Amino acid sequence: MFIEQMQVGQMAVFAYLVGDEESGEGIVIDPAANADEILAAAEKSKVTIKYIVNTHGHVDHIGANADIQKKTGAQIIIHEDDADMLVNTPKAMLMMFGGKASPPADRTVRDGDLIEVGGLKLKVIHTPGHSPGSMVLLLDGYAFTGDTLFVEAVGRTDLPGGSGEVMFDSIQKKLCTLPDETVVLPGHNYGSMPTSTIGHEKQYNPFLR
Repeated sequence: MFIEQMQVGQMAVFAYLVGDEESGEGIVIDPAANADEILAAAEKSKVTIKYIVNTHGHVDHIGANADIQKKTGAQIIIHEDDADMLVNTPKAMLMMFGGKASPPADRTVRDGDLIEVGGLKLKVIHTPGHSPGSMVLLLDGYAFTGDTLFVEAVGRTDLPGGSGEVMFDSIQKKLCTLPDETVVLPGHNYGSMPTSTIGHEKQYNPFLR
């Protein structure tokens, strides 16, 4: 297994290329922009992108869905509660972020589902609050936390469908209960370092105290 973290787009979004070397299959998580860069990384690593997974449906995380799907045939996966958002992004927002409208999801998931690619199994953890369908993907001690949990910060909750109370409940009950050594791979490069751990966040994240 390999994980490649790439900063893309206008909002310091982290996209992730996750691959299973044995099968040659991979996924890309939150391809906000820079489709050619992501595809080049996949080619260099000799993996075929099978799935595009969005941790949520906000415009700053979906801008390269269309281009990557067109060039790879990959299926788009998102939580069922954000599926409508994926295809209803206002044109003005797309222009603002320089993205393209996303195709509809090929598959929707819910809490506890598994996304399997090659020999890898990513478990869906539904963490509403930043958006109704925000989710974290758990894979062998790594948590792709989207905009639910950042390095020493959390995602905003003032957008439509957001709720601070719901998000903090998600974090406390579903993320803080993970092993302390679980690696946090956030959706934006907003912290002092690009990755963290659950233990570090429990100790130093002011929003978790």
